[in-house]
Amino acid sequence: MASVTAGTDNRMFTLSPFKKCVPFLLLVSSLALADSTVRVPHQDPVGIDASLSLPKLIDLTMEKYPDTIWLNSLEAEAAAIQQRSESWTAGASQAGLRFQEATSGTLHYIDAQVQVPLWNLGQRDAQKTVGAQAATSAESQSAAIKLRVAGLIRFALWDIALVNIRYEQVKAEMATLEQLLAKVKRRVELGDLPRADELLAQTELLQKRSAATLAEAELMHARKRYSSITQSTKIPGNYQEELVALKEIQQNHPALVAINSQIDRKQAEINAIKLVGSGQTNLAVGINSDQFTNDPRSNQTASFNIGVTVPFGGSAHLAPHIAAVNVELNKLIAEREQLFRDLEQAHHEAEHNLDVNQAELGIANELKQASEEHLNMTELSFSVGEIDLMDLLKIQSRTQQAILNAKERSIILQRDKALYNQAVGVMP
Repeated sequence: MASVTAGTDNRMFTLSPFKKCVPFLLLVSSLALADSTVRVPHQDPVGIDASLSLPKLIDLTMEKYPDTIWLNSLEAEAAAIQQRSESWTAGASQAGLRFQEATSGTLHYIDAQVQVPLWNLGQRDAQKTVGAQAATSAESQSAAIKLRVAGLIRFALWDIALVNIRYEQVKAEMATLEQLLAKVKRRVELGDLPRADELLAQTELLQKRSAATLAEAELMHARKRYSSITQSTKIPGNYQEELVALKEIQQNHPALVAINSQIDRKQAEINAIKLVGSGQTNLAVGINSDQFTNDPRSNQTASFNIGVTVPFGGSAHLAPHIAAVNVELNKLIAEREQLFRDLEQAHHEAEHNLDVNQAELGIANELKQASEEHLNMTELSFSVGEIDLMDLLKIQSRTQQAILNAKERSIILQRDKALYNQAVGVMP
């Protein structure tokens, strides 16, 4: 678990570690057995891998994630820029050879020259800075993508957990109705209940079977979404997270670090372009010779020459290049401002969801307990003929919904902890 110390408050929830783990362990067990009563031939099975941790799962997903190709190209670009900055010349050197012959055909001149572009003052250091910023940007882009992948996996895992809870609940409800139908049939045979009650119980059971089929389909969809993201059919045995509560978005949030590194790179690029000036100063070194002739006019000598060409007056041509990079720079600055606002909003919503669901979980557990007691009383009343089947089914339905709501709230609270950590940029 990554730790963040700056700006933390010690937000604690009242559930003991054991009580927090029990629902999750029950969920994992039911998930492993969820395929035993499938009603639709199409399946997207997943299996529990106790040795697989959430951080390891994220690393494995990153290896196969499509953005890896782009991230590798960023690293290659940074290496290429750094390699160029280590060169002693500012560009490719040129070699030239010129042969001159007099009209008589007996006098020959040969000129050979090498031309080398030189770095302007401070230009090479500026290129090194661009290379370093490019490498830093590549690393931070990778960290930001990894956080995004973590968010997709977090949501997909808890989506499976939530959908599985609903599927297991509807199967339990169906089993309860099957037992009720058997009792009603027996009482109809004994003449204690009318035939209409048997048909009513049968109708309720068929509707519940339909709901189970749809719940099973939703579970398959959730599994497929997970396997599509991770390219795996294995899920961790435990992926609960401890909440890392922050008062505000930190500047070390991977998304902010990534865009700041892009801004730093663009600023370094502008500085490097400015130092290009009007162009590169070129040093030319060469020799002239007329030794390869028998003409009496020849001096039979070779000479060495050196020259320097200095460009000037190129600011008008350089300005469009600076302006183009400056447009990219200011676009990134605007995106950073919008990103910070979005992160602040996500942080507020995540914090609000935690508070709401914590309160809702307490209410849901109280409602579940009261509903179960009420249902026990109602079942006893039905068995002695004090109420009819319709009233029993209504109270049974409300109780089952209360039980489901309590289970869902427990899962949602754990999911919201993970999504809060995602919002503030904390990796598992």
